[in-house]
Amino acid sequence: MKKNVPVSNIMTTDLVTLTIKDDLTTAEKYFKKYGIRHIPVVSGDAILGMLSLTDLLRISFADAVDETEESVDTMVYNMFTISQVMARDVVSVSPQTSIKEVAEFLSQKEFHALPVVEDGKLMGIVTTTDLINYLLEQY
Repeated sequence: MKKNVPVSNIMTTDLVTLTIKDDLTTAEKYFKKYGIRHIPVVSGDAILGMLSLTDLLRISFADAVDETEESVDTMVYNMFTISQVMARDVVSVSPQTSIKEVAEFLSQKEFHALPVVEDGKLMGIVTTTDLINYLLEQY
């Protein structure tokens, strides 16, 4: 296995993002449409926070409500803003951070995605899925 490979080699750069002006219904649509579990919340190129599908499910009755009961989800989503639900204390890494360092960090924390930032600008996102796919490519 290669040593010191930068995370920029495996990060996702075609990002789906939200702003604090977006609503949680939009976030849910993005999670479903793109099949993703983490969405950076941005202001321009700067990251303000991270919204995960888990964050959304914590405030939603989505799993307990019949699929035809869409109004309940909307009502719950209207009670909160993205700013209230997103993780604000986002830890980021640079594009030069090694994949090994990212793997070590994520293995010790309770979250599963890291924004990749350079000079204050969001460049990409790396997830545990990206790490597993990289590992599988090595075999």
